Amino acid sequence: MSESNLKEKDPDTQLSQERVNEDVEKHHISYETEGAGNGEGKLKRQLKARHLGFIAIGGVIGTGLFLGTAGALKKGGPIGLLLGYSIMGTICLSVAVSLGEMVAYLPIAGGHISLAARFVNPAFSFTMGWNYYYNWVIILPAELSAAAVLINYWNKTVNNAAWITMCLVVAVAINVLGAGAYGEAEFIFASIKIGLIILGIILDLGGGPNHDRIGFRYWIDPGPFVQRYDIPGDLGRFLGWWSVMTQAAFSFIGTEIVAIAAGEAKNPRRNVPRAIKRVYIRILLFYVLGTFIIGLIVPSNHPSLDLTNHDAAASPFVIAIKTAGIKGLPSLINACLLSSAWSAASSDLYTSSRALYGLALSGQAPKVFIKTSKSGLPWVSVAFSSAFAFLAYMGINEGAGTVFGWFSDMTAIAGLMTWWGICFTYTRFYKGLKSQGIDRSKLPYASKLNPYAAYYALVSILIICLFSAWDVFLKGKWNTARFVTNYLPFALFPILYFIARYFNKTPLVKPSEMDFQTGLAEIEAATYDEPPPRNIVEKFWSKLI
Repeated sequence: MSESNLKEKDPDTQLSQERVNEDVEKHHISYETEGAGNGEGKLKRQLKARHLGFIAIGGVIGTGLFLGTAGALKKGGPIGLLLGYSIMGTICLSVAVSLGEMVAYLPIAGGHISLAARFVNPAFSFTMGWNYYYNWVIILPAELSAAAVLINYWNKTVNNAAWITMCLVVAVAINVLGAGAYGEAEFIFASIKIGLIILGIILDLGGGPNHDRIGFRYWIDPGPFVQRYDIPGDLGRFLGWWSVMTQAAFSFIGTEIVAIAAGEAKNPRRNVPRAIKRVYIRILLFYVLGTFIIGLIVPSNHPSLDLTNHDAAASPFVIAIKTAGIKGLPSLINACLLSSAWSAASSDLYTSSRALYGLALSGQAPKVFIKTSKSGLPWVSVAFSSAFAFLAYMGINEGAGTVFGWFSDMTAIAGLMTWWGICFTYTRFYKGLKSQGIDRSKLPYASKLNPYAAYYALVSILIICLFSAWDVFLKGKWNTARFVTNYLPFALFPILYFIARYFNKTPLVKPSEMDFQTGLAEIEAATYDEPPPRNIVEKFWSKLI
């Protein structure tokens, strides 16, 4: 809203607008703060276009895909697995385009957490921020414990604690080196992940040493679906497919990392929209194609798909490689799985530390977390978030596979509630644009799917969370750990909001009073035209990322 528009309003409306602006000034997250000069509150833009592109495509694709799909295949069968991930992919895309529209216009540090303060209210921002932080500090030990399970398969003489420690050290080192190193690491790790998908295609087509052309054999025997809990007919097949949904959510969580990274992106107005648009590549290439390949190369009744039996062969890719009789490949697969764990763990730590930094800037966490190094690293936030990784050591006695299951359920539900909050914030953003007469077509990025995509995601996410642990209510199937890990994060979101709302009396920001201007000067100053591609290779590269 321009200054001239404000002057045309009546005095009462203008005073109301000023009060809202003061509140937003207090709670929104900007690029610079008064303490920037003394090492507080300043992030530096170090992420290039290719970094954002690969963060969007492969940022948190880790053990959720390479290990978690084992349990999903066992519960849903190849078609149930594919359908579950495909449907979750449509929800993920709906969230991505909603988030992209807001962040492309206002690529501010803190992403959707700070945008919630502008377009909903500070209490909702508080809820989004702490739910998001909880989500990422829980997924960090999950990735580390799962990595230990996978690596220990090849070397049972080394205690899992050693592998957990090694992965943790690498993840912390990448983050300590700063956003630039994080972006370079993601670029390399995402490239390796593509290689595993290609390997799966080769094995299915008979490219292994045994030259066994598998084709769609496992879709026929043991079959396309699994009868969940041996319940006959369509009901059993439906419940098998539904069991895949929570695991699929765990694998997809992380699309919003691009929004958090926007605060450290070079030329954000150009690069953030391009990264968001490439999310469909992540969905199609990794998840839809990846789960399709997994359903082809491993039968759903394979005994090694059970994570709770302490058998690290639970990765479908490892199972397929063993069956194909490829000698000498275990070391290579170890490297790929390890790189995947490092990649996901570094993303988890990066995201949680930046979320905590954003909460501190907005006054919703202690100010000590604002402190940054001369290079722009929020080192206090990184150090504090790293401490939660020690939860991974629970898996040494309880079983890393079991602990991975607990953490993945908790993360999936918390992540889905973050997605729900993003879509709710978007509906407010959309109403604000409409109320203030701002043309969406003039925004840096505007999806034709909205606002309907946001509404679709809002309803779908609530249904999935509500019935995420449906099986505990079946006769004889009660599981306290599963009930708590699924429904505690679901209940935490409204509890956080009502507590924050009790202490912060600010009501929902009216659409006509939403602030679409603060921070635009800094954003526009960081925007520039990039040189056109000089040859065919550069043109292909620019289209890819």
